Amino acid sequence: MIINHGNLKTLVLAFKAAFQGGLSQAASQYGVIATTVPSATGTEEYGWLGQFPSMREWLGDRVVHGAASHGYSIRNKDFELTVAVPRPAIEDDQYGVYTPMMTEMGRAIAAHPDELVFGLLKAGSSTECYDGQYFFDTDHPVIQADGTTATQSNWDNNSGSGTAWYLLDCGRAIKPIIFQDRRKPQFVAKTANDDDNVFNRNEYVYGVDSRCNVGFGFWQMAYGSRKALDETNLIAAFTAMAERKGDHGRPLGIRPTHLLVPPSLEFAARKLVNATTLANGADNVLKGLVEVVSAPWLA
Repeated sequence: MIINHGNLKTLVLAFKAAFQGGLSQAASQYGVIATTVPSATGTEEYGWLGQFPSMREWLGDRVVHGAASHGYSIRNKDFELTVAVPRPAIEDDQYGVYTPMMTEMGRAIAAHPDELVFGLLKAGSSTECYDGQYFFDTDHPVIQADGTTATQSNWDNNSGSGTAWYLLDCGRAIKPIIFQDRRKPQFVAKTANDDDNVFNRNEYVYGVDSRCNVGFGFWQMAYGSRKALDETNLIAAFTAMAERKGDHGRPLGIRPTHLLVPPSLEFAARKLVNATTLANGADNVLKGLVEVVSAPWLA
């Protein structure tokens, strides 16, 4: 290829098209369990977390629910992915060899939110949420009807043994995970002769960058377990979530919708909630109870 502005512009368009094609190759799952929140600054405050709103009989003055009970915030992070193509490869018409790399770059960018969201969920037993406890923990503080404070658990550690699985209520406006989107991925090419990468290293550089981060929503809408994934333990987890009460003894009306598992538990999970009958011929009472999501990022 003759190196000139027009040919380099055409090549950038071809590489960008390959990148865009890669964006559609990754089957995104994060939207199932995460609420995407647009961000307009470096750090977003979520002081309202912990407030489950509900109606009350209007007696006397209105009761104003505070929106800054907790100081939970999510700070945006910068992410990038950059690849270099030797200039001689372009001159020698070998640029086609690098087109799949641009496609793979697009696929990696598309999968990045999944990697962040499911990675955070996996780390939930060692990462704090809005109440200062780990997201999956045995002692979340809750105010009782008499004003005293008790604790609730959404984590069945089983002494750390067993493969973790998670039951989530993803049917509300705020899902268990928050994906904070500050700046969407942008494809940038540095191919000018006076760019440092061309002048010093004789290579063209193509990169993508974005700003975002993830954080936790309501711990009440999630339950994690390391016990065996079987009928007894799934029913126990489901019941614990459905019976969950918030501050002052108010039922939260939680209804689990999704069972999240790593690939090693996928077929056990699907058999548990998809089979019509059990091995003994009896009806499977768990059929259709929740939707199974098998995420490779949980492995």
